[in-house]
Amino acid sequence: QVQLVESGGGLVQAGGSLRLSCATSGRAFSIYDMGWFRQAPGKEREFVAVVRWGSGSPYYSDSVKGRFTISRDNAKSTVYLQMNSLKPEDTAVYFCAAREGFRYTGYGPTGGLKYDYWGQGTQVTVSS
Repeated sequence: QVQLVESGGGLVQAGGSLRLSCATSGRAFSIYDMGWFRQAPGKEREFVAVVRWGSGSPYYSDSVKGRFTISRDNAKSTVYLQMNSLKPEDTAVYFCAAREGFRYTGYGPTGGLKYDYWGQGTQVTVSS
């Protein structure tokens, strides 16, 4: 079982920045694809970004591309989401997710949207 704990959320003005962190338990962090998702009130959860195991290649949704950066530190078993140029529409609960990446090598560059482990979420609020 993998436990994920997000941190770094908060209130920020439009145009500002935040960095989210997701610390994981377990010893096999390097084999996990690590993803970020978000869910705004009244909306479905949506994919934000993933950093793949092995290659470490990042992929982003069109809505955040060029503004957000996902990265991972395998030594610290932690994944980050640097969010710049934040907009009010980025307001949501952000969730960290993990899965064993080698099981999803045949599902396109992002590996699909199925994840096996989820954090509890952290609130990000962007004021206009």
